[in-house]
Amino acid sequence: MSHAEDHEGTRRDFLYYATAGAGVVTTGAAVWPLVNQMNPSADVQALSSIRVDISGVEVGTQISVKFLGKPVFIRRRTQAEIDEARAVDLSDLIDNDSRNPNLSGGGDGGDENRSLDENGEWLVMMGVCTHLGCVPLGDGAGDFHGWFCPCHGSHYDTSGRIRKGPAPENLHIPVAEFVDENTIKLG
Repeated sequence: MSHAEDHEGTRRDFLYYATAGAGVVTTGAAVWPLVNQMNPSADVQALSSIRVDISGVEVGTQISVKFLGKPVFIRRRTQAEIDEARAVDLSDLIDNDSRNPNLSGGGDGGDENRSLDENGEWLVMMGVCTHLGCVPLGDGAGDFHGWFCPCHGSHYDTSGRIRKGPAPENLHIPVAEFVDENTIKLG
């Protein structure tokens, strides 16, 4: 093999690598905008968490706020509502493995695992029926004194757990935390 042939092979290899490298860079430049457009827009990111003033919520009442385009129920329960929810035998529940994302490890469907505070006074739930996405009525509605979805007859108790009707799951618990004694942060 002569020195000229060896030199020619090196030049050819360089052209192959340079062409392949240019192809990779061009493909990356073409694909990146397609991938990047799947990221949430700035307005969606701005709404990914909200703070809710709860200073005006009296015991036995609730407010509804909109979070990520869905209603969220924030209820300040009475001691009677808490006692009623905690007296339920978990084996009577349709969905007894509802997980609270605010607790490490989730939990069973017990009321202690669904409320936001240790006392059980604050309950924060997505206000969307788990059957077909309707918005249940609150303030002691239904057979279990919690929420009732009149569209198809789902009854939820004072802890937002499905007790009767076609809904397969409890009302979902969003990620929430107290920022201070008068503010809850959702998301």
